[in-house]
Amino acid sequence: MKKAETTRLSILHKAFKLIYTKGYQTTSIDEIIATTQVTKGAFYYHFKTKDEMGLAIINEILKPSLTESFIDPLYTIENPLDAIYTLMENLLMKTEFLKVEYGCPTSNFTQEMTPWNVDFGRALKEITKLWIQSMTSLIEKGKENAFVRKDVNAKHVTVFVISGYWGIRNFGKLENTKKAYLPYLNQLKTYLHTLQ
Repeated sequence: MKKAETTRLSILHKAFKLIYTKGYQTTSIDEIIATTQVTKGAFYYHFKTKDEMGLAIINEILKPSLTESFIDPLYTIENPLDAIYTLMENLLMKTEFLKVEYGCPTSNFTQEMTPWNVDFGRALKEITKLWIQSMTSLIEKGKENAFVRKDVNAKHVTVFVISGYWGIRNFGKLENTKKAYLPYLNQLKTYLHTLQ
């Protein structure tokens, strides 16, 4: 990887960590430059604006992270209902990257930026659509393999599960404890059991 590419990627990763803890709108370019330890010239060489950098974070950091952490694990367990529960339990209780006090980065970006920035909304919708399509497809396959009842609407289940995940992340932020996640996980397990 060339030095310019390495510098750009370093800016994105460090800026993402800063934005994840502080929020996008309250994080200034000066703070990003100070955190990444690059010059203003170097920052503006890679990104014309803060929003251009923000979109790069969504497309180059969040999207691959979603695939690796939110989608790929769904295919490691044969029964899709077990896979969905295990994924949610891991994301909420075991993943060190996602901090309880800061919530879900994709959800945070969606709540903070979608009303104000059409490009952010489009990019975030694409990421969410990818997760929805993957989980829906998994449930449909589960119907074919007799893990899931034939009458189950896979898309509705997916939207319900993901909505619960995003919502419980916000409860976690308010309570600042993973214990806030337990009611969701308990009810999710019960709900998924009804789909067999």
